[in-house]
Amino acid sequence: MGTISVNGETYEVVAASDTPLLWVLRDELGLTGTKFGCGIAQCGVCTVHVDGVAVRSCQMLVGMVGQRAITTIEGVGDTPVGARVQKAWLDLEVVQCGYCQPGQIMAATALLAANPDPDDGAIDAAMAGNLCRCGTYVRIREGIKHAARP
Repeated sequence: MGTISVNGETYEVVAASDTPLLWVLRDELGLTGTKFGCGIAQCGVCTVHVDGVAVRSCQMLVGMVGQRAITTIEGVGDTPVGARVQKAWLDLEVVQCGYCQPGQIMAATALLAANPDPDDGAIDAAMAGNLCRCGTYVRIREGIKHAARP
């Protein structure tokens, strides 16, 4: 297939160009922090950043990535906003079971990178479609607000 840039590293990918990015990240590159949830871009568990934009990696084909930079949960903490979000998650004990949290953190980081001081409506819009079976939505919202504070 070619090369892709993930978390600042360049990788040679042998998967077919019509392979979902999720499976390249997990199976070929060993970056298993990005989870499989529904496979139809409805749950948000597989969220990664492509050039800073939150996307569902289960539906993005690796051939569509091109030269754009991919950031996964393994690399988001190396960014200032991602580090703040991860710290807020720990400070406020946002996580319950944790399965959805990589996707939640990736969506929250993309939100705060684009809008450093979101109101509740902006948070709701950005986090819509990121499902949490444990119902930690209140703690997720508080984590985002905590991370937004300097």
